[in-house]
This record gives sequence, C-alpha cells and structure tokens, in this order.
Amino acid sequence: MEKDLSKLRAFLEAEGYDGYLLDADGSNSNQYYLSGFDAPDPFLTLYTPTETAILTSPLEYARATEASRADVVKRWGDYDYRALRKEHGKGPARGIVVAEFLEEFGVESVATDRRFPLFTADAIRENGGQVSADLDDVIAEIRARKTEAELEHIRAAQRANEAAMAAAEALLEDADVDSDGTLIHDGEPLTSERIKATIERTLLDRGFAMDQTIVASGSDSAVPHERGSGPIAAGEPVIVDIFPQSKTTKYHADMTRTFLRGEPDPTIREFYDLTEEAKAAALDAVEPGVTGEAVHGAVCDVYEAAGYPTTRSEESPESGFIHSTGHGVGLDVHEHPSIGAGGKELKPGHVITIEPGLYDPAVGGVRIEDLVLVTEDGYENFTDYPEQLVL
Repeated sequence: MEKDLSKLRAFLEAEGYDGYLLDADGSNSNQYYLSGFDAPDPFLTLYTPTETAILTSPLEYARATEASRADVVKRWGDYDYRALRKEHGKGPARGIVVAEFLEEFGVESVATDRRFPLFTADAIRENGGQVSADLDDVIAEIRARKTEAELEHIRAAQRANEAAMAAAEALLEDADVDSDGTLIHDGEPLTSERIKATIERTLLDRGFAMDQTIVASGSDSAVPHERGSGPIAAGEPVIVDIFPQSKTTKYHADMTRTFLRGEPDPTIREFYDLTEEAKAAALDAVEPGVTGEAVHGAVCDVYEAAGYPTTRSEESPESGFIHSTGHGVGLDVHEHPSIGAGGKELKPGHVITIEPGLYDPAVGGVRIEDLVLVTEDGYENFTDYPEQLVL
C-alpha cells in the first residue's frame, strides 16, 4: 500500500480550499508526513493538488532541498525578508513573506491542522488570505493506514521493544527477595528507576529512544499512566509499558506486560486471567469493517460479565476497566483510529494496540498489550512476546 494523498486532494476540492498549510517543526507528525522533512525549527509546508512547497530558513535550505519530498523549496530571503523586516518589523515582515509565498503558488485559501500557530493564521488573514482549521484532521486519517515501508518501520520498533522488555523481565526474575519483601539486585534495592534506565539503554543501543517508560508497581500500577518510582516488592504487580520511537524513521511500537515476583493476591490473579481473556476476545473481534467501538465492547463484555465496571457501564469508573481498549500507532504513539467508545471502522493498514486492563487502588493493576495490524481478512499480531504473570 503506497502513500496515497487522494483523500487530501478530495478534501480540498470538497471544502473549496486552494491548499493545505502547516507551520511546525519536524516533531509534528503531520508536518513530517506531508513534507518528509525533519527540522528542529518551524517551517512551512504548503500542499496543493499539483505540487508541494516548503518555506524554510537559509540554515535548513540545503537539507530541505536534498531530504524533503517537496517539489519546491523556498527561503525567507527569496522574498526580501531582511529588507521587509527593516521596514516593517519582524512580525509584519513575516506575515508579508507568508502571503507572498502563498500567492506565488496561486493559493488564497488554506486549511490547516489544530496546532497551527495563531500568529501565522492572523498574518495570512491580515494580508488578504483565508485560513480555516481542519477539525477532522484529514492528514491524521491518511496517516492511520500504513504503507508497506511504514509497516516495516513499526515491526523494527517492536523487535527493539521486545528486547527492552526482556531486559526488564530479566532484572525482575534475577532479583533476590530481602527479608522485608524488597527485591534486591546486585546488592541494591531494585527500583522502577533502575529498570527504566535498563530499558532505555537497551533501546538506545538499537537506535530507539523514549523518556517516559512506565514501570509501575504496587498502588502505582492502579493508575494507568503513572510512570512508577521507588523500590519494587515481592507480591506486587509490576506494569511495564514500553513505547519506543526510532531515532531514524520516527515510527513507534507499543507493548505492555505485567509481572510479579512471589505469590499474587487472589484479586490480582483474577485480574490477570480476566485480562488475558479480554485481550483474546478483542483480538477475535479485529477485522476490517468492524468498529473500534465494537472491539472495545468485546473487552467490556468479559469484564462486565465478571462483575467489574467499565467505561461502557459507567461514565467515570474509579476501578475496574477505566480506559479504552487501544489506539493507533505510527509516527505518534497515540493516533487514529480509536479502539474505544465512538471508535470508527477499522481498515486494512491500521496498526492498533489491544490493551485491556483492570485496576483497583487497594491491590494494584494489571494490563496486557499487543500491537496488531488490521489486514484484508483479519489481523497480524506484531507482538512476539510471552505473557507470564509470576516470574
């Protein structure tokens, strides 16, 4: 499946826009996807049905010319920015240059994404142009269906992810248990911070990075996005959630496992067994044409049948299944489509997580997460890592 921008062209035609304009640095995934260019400072990308143009600083001009997917690369100096700045001041001069850039490509009206700078929008309007927010985020919708090259990038990220998970699991498994129940490794308490450092070093050695790893134990494991801190004790669940990004391709993977040293509380054991069942039910539901909401519903069915609240049975449950079933993964670790309430139709090329979990502040939490591709006739699981609670 090659990258297909026909949906963007159709959107512009249907809405009556001349082009789509982005003003952001390369960390903005829409910007990177549309331009193919990664720069640390903001630059403009203008897409029209006939060509794509970039407006950047002289510092990035040569790289943009060489590395971007743009048909045309322009510099601020091409529009006499220095003289305009001297005459009008920095802000007005920038607005004039943007207006002249758009005029050069025959563009009077543009759509843009939700994060477009207000300053740039005001400058376009002050110079006679029109700019409107694309609230449906058409580029993000296009990004959701991955090309073969993107799928290979995600598979590579998942292999690195699994190496990092194995390193984390080994630390937990090799630790001794102190007389007070604290896990000890190499004579020191085994902490969340130490496991996270090992995960991050393992990823860096493979060309991947992340700085928000989740290694949450005990009561921290009952809070889904709690990063975790401090010593880890036997008998407590440890949620390890790793979502690395390639430093080269910028694509992510995502995986979660829950581990425990010692004897689990009966509730935690029940949480784990139900979550394995819920994940299997969700995977059975994944196929093209089904909605993300329906996949989420398969998880809720399992948990609700066991008497636990879910986001379907209660608006804001404080325990039980308190989040959605999953999300898309790609240039962003959280992107379209949603696997939860209101989640839309799944299509071949979507890469999604399936991550059910149960949580109770009194005993902790459990979450298990796989990364899967929606295919023409079902799904392909990118995750090749065992599920084992007790180490």
